[in-house]
Amino acid sequence: MFCHLRPVRRLCPGKILPYCFLLSRALSGAEAVNALRPFYFAVHPDFFGQHPREREVNENSLKRLSAYLENLQKPGFKSLKPTQLVFYVRETDQNPSDGQEHFSTSGFRAVKFTLHTRDLLSTVLYILNSCSLSIEHVQSLNTNVHSQPLKEAKRTSDRPIKWDKSYYSFTGFKDPDEDLEQVWRMETTLTSWLDNNGKSAVKKLKNSLPLRKELDRLKDELSHQLQLSDIRWQRSWGIAHRCSQLHSLGRLAQQNLETLKNAKGCTIIFTDRSGMSAVGHVMLGTMDVHHHWTKLFERLPSYFDLQRRLTHLEDQISYLLGGIQVVYIEELQPVLTLEEYYSLLDVFYNRLLKSRIPFHPRSLRGLQMILNSDRYAPSLHELGHFNIPVLCDPANLQWFILTKAQQARENMKRKEELKVIENELMQASTKKFSLEKFYKEPSVSSIQMVDCCKRLLEQSLPYLQGMHLCVSHFYSVMQDGDLCIPWNWKNGEAIK
Repeated sequence: MFCHLRPVRRLCPGKILPYCFLLSRALSGAEAVNALRPFYFAVHPDFFGQHPREREVNENSLKRLSAYLENLQKPGFKSLKPTQLVFYVRETDQNPSDGQEHFSTSGFRAVKFTLHTRDLLSTVLYILNSCSLSIEHVQSLNTNVHSQPLKEAKRTSDRPIKWDKSYYSFTGFKDPDEDLEQVWRMETTLTSWLDNNGKSAVKKLKNSLPLRKELDRLKDELSHQLQLSDIRWQRSWGIAHRCSQLHSLGRLAQQNLETLKNAKGCTIIFTDRSGMSAVGHVMLGTMDVHHHWTKLFERLPSYFDLQRRLTHLEDQISYLLGGIQVVYIEELQPVLTLEEYYSLLDVFYNRLLKSRIPFHPRSLRGLQMILNSDRYAPSLHELGHFNIPVLCDPANLQWFILTKAQQARENMKRKEELKVIENELMQASTKKFSLEKFYKEPSVSSIQMVDCCKRLLEQSLPYLQGMHLCVSHFYSVMQDGDLCIPWNWKNGEAIK
């Protein structure tokens, strides 16, 4: 079966190695995770605590990458749509530049690539090569596993491999666990961190006040001029960056006002790519030029038509599933375009039509579900909504929803109660500490926020007076003076 490889033996071994390597065999899920360890180490969000924008980009891209890798391993998989990803990669000695990518002075660089691979091995190699990371350990891994008996290879479980410390000493690779442990050891107490950073935050906030007023003015003017519902940002860009984006949109409005008025009643979001989001927001990619934005605004009428068809599709799914509401929760799901989300709904709807699951009409009204492309089995979220895989077995789906319906209602009731408590505690904290603004990152749950606020209210924190405070997962002073604290802070080591 390998006779077709013989002609290439006359070539340089270094040139034929990737070809032979690719043909040797497919990687398992565990091997793929292990092979990507240097990549995860280079982009792990925990190492970007002082760079919240880059941290958010990596968090979102890792979610999309995880979904892509999961789909590659699904039975009956045929092909995936191209997936464009952006990562900020930390610079290390093992991360040399090829001279073609931009290196920032902060110790990391932006890497952008599009995945359109058909198996785990080629995906892993493409990711590592795109990030200028070594692939030698992947070749070694593949060779070693290939030499094992087939039965032993089949028994390998799909869980991440934890290497012995001697592996890192011998290979020279850095141990991600060791560095993460060091991050946790370096965590300080809330009071001492505020003592060390409070003055610099006050100075930055004071310097940002004129720009903040300019931002409010630009936002109000554009919202009124284009009759927008809102203008938002998906990332934690600085105030100056946001003003620049609004100035850019304002110049485009002067040149093509009638075209931009197609967005009347919409919410505009500045983000990583242009298009319309799954919930109908107009997404303006900050790396795109005016020409791309103009084309998007020109296409909005066709997007609105697709949005109406999507809503009808959601209603049809709801009807087939006893009145359960199909929702898209931005904070919990990967960022999808309207086209991507419609495609997911369409696949799920056609599967339901073929199976015709017998649900009593309106028996599940008041319940909610979200569709996932990166899961195998349905689950119930603590917030009360069902996580339903697009390719879920209809019979299992019916049994799971019916047996979990009462628990889902209880979870949803608890969610509403928690939201009320959370709002009350946030108002109390704002009042006690005389905060100018108190908010949280979307990834912080209500349970986490309630716990954080209860403990904050027991403290005396004079540095917070007049400040902008954000509850997050890390400590940071933002460039415009906002204070970020982890929800799980304590006067001692942070809770893991």
